[in-house]
Amino acid sequence: MPDRARDGAVRQTGADGFSCDHFRAPDRTDGAVVRARYRCVTLEDSRAACVPMTDPRLDSLLDTCPGLRLTTEPAELEHYGRDWTRRWTPAPLAIALPSSVEQVQAILRWATAQGVSVVPSGGRTGLSGGAVAANGELVLSLERMNKPLGFDAVDRTLTVQAGMALEAVHNAAREHGLIYPVDFAARGSCSIGGNIATNAGGIRVIRYGNTREWIAGLKVVTANGELLELNKGLIKNSSGYDFRQLLIASEGTLGVIVEATLKLTDPPPASNVMLLALPSFEVLMQVFAAFRERLQLQAFEFFTDRALEHVLAHGAQAPFAEVHPFYVVTEFAAGDEVQEAAAMAAFEACMEQGWVSDGVVSQSDAQAAQLWRLREGITEAVARYKPYKNDVSVRISAMPAFMARTQALIGEAYPQFDVVWFGHIGDGNLHINVLKPDATDDAAFVQQCEHVTKLLAGVLKEFDGSISAEHGIGLVKKGYLDSTRSEAEIALMKAVKRAFDPQGLLNPGKVFDL
Repeated sequence: MPDRARDGAVRQTGADGFSCDHFRAPDRTDGAVVRARYRCVTLEDSRAACVPMTDPRLDSLLDTCPGLRLTTEPAELEHYGRDWTRRWTPAPLAIALPSSVEQVQAILRWATAQGVSVVPSGGRTGLSGGAVAANGELVLSLERMNKPLGFDAVDRTLTVQAGMALEAVHNAAREHGLIYPVDFAARGSCSIGGNIATNAGGIRVIRYGNTREWIAGLKVVTANGELLELNKGLIKNSSGYDFRQLLIASEGTLGVIVEATLKLTDPPPASNVMLLALPSFEVLMQVFAAFRERLQLQAFEFFTDRALEHVLAHGAQAPFAEVHPFYVVTEFAAGDEVQEAAAMAAFEACMEQGWVSDGVVSQSDAQAAQLWRLREGITEAVARYKPYKNDVSVRISAMPAFMARTQALIGEAYPQFDVVWFGHIGDGNLHINVLKPDATDDAAFVQQCEHVTKLLAGVLKEFDGSISAEHGIGLVKKGYLDSTRSEAEIALMKAVKRAFDPQGLLNPGKVFDL
């Protein structure tokens, strides 16, 4: 795309561009081995330590499931007992790391016989407390079940174990010339099983939809250890209830997902990434409409100057000489001169209307990655502040009115807090992050935030929105479920839970209380 000399025009990123750096949580590969009543673990300093398993129920689990990797080492209990929320102290009974479907079945049969609650665990990148084990539960981690199992070229499906990282799924699909299109910033550490359990969305929902649209089949182990094979990869299947869809977004409360058959699709056409600077919040939807009308959008994300400031402090480079109050990063098909011209026309139309103040467009994959880092790096950049997060959604048509109401509510409620906004404007999803000041007590901070969330839930109810767009309900949002679901719906949810899990042992206390 050509340079534009006049002030505020699109600029190409220079040859030196931005330095490329992607956040990825470190992989864990401990060499734990169970031996009778002790678990021996290799520590980082290569010294061996043996940790006694004092609960006699764990002896019976090892007898039931020979060869199971099991740990009660304190650092592991803390690591596996929490997700990205930090509001609960992890206190699991032990961590089980099965390597096969049969071991998962044995664990759940044992748990049912012993009356032990189980928290299924994937990459633990969730933000709603859905993977927290704080009350003596057994954590069942799927991280060792992380391999591709088969590719079908005719059906264009990829079958994988549930512990496989999303990024590994992407790589496996590319090996066959196809893509699995669901994508988000935590791709290197989140697991496909966790994605399915929360119906994860991410940055490309505007083009490809949520995780739900890409699941052709599931294997799920129920609370009593029975293995269900759901839909079996069929495109058409009108033979009664579709339990596959029921298990998607069930947050580990109905069964443990152990395998998934994923739909794949063709790679998208060549694309460009453009970063836009906006003068105000009010013009956001006009810019979205102008770009959607002219371009095949792959993504359309917004964030605020406060969000950018935190990402820059975390090591990114400033894209513009001046600071602007709002930003949009959009990705769009740009495989030929016609599409590039359409992008320039959309930009210039927004400039003429005063909706856009400045812009920059990528000229290479590396530059595109650095523009995306400004958006995808937000969660990592603010993590140290223990942010209170709201992940909400409304219909796209309701976004302008909802955003106006919400901006006024948040501005009045949090005058003393740093509030970081970003979101997936193309699918009606806003993320509101309230950062805790260092000097503020954790409990007092959460109490104030929950008061405001209750007000926000009331606004969402008026707009027929959702208190959780893609993070799940978990522990964090279950008190606000009735703002999104009716009393009759919640009663039916509880009845379904009792049918699948009569003893209430799977991820207890998540989504709702029985």
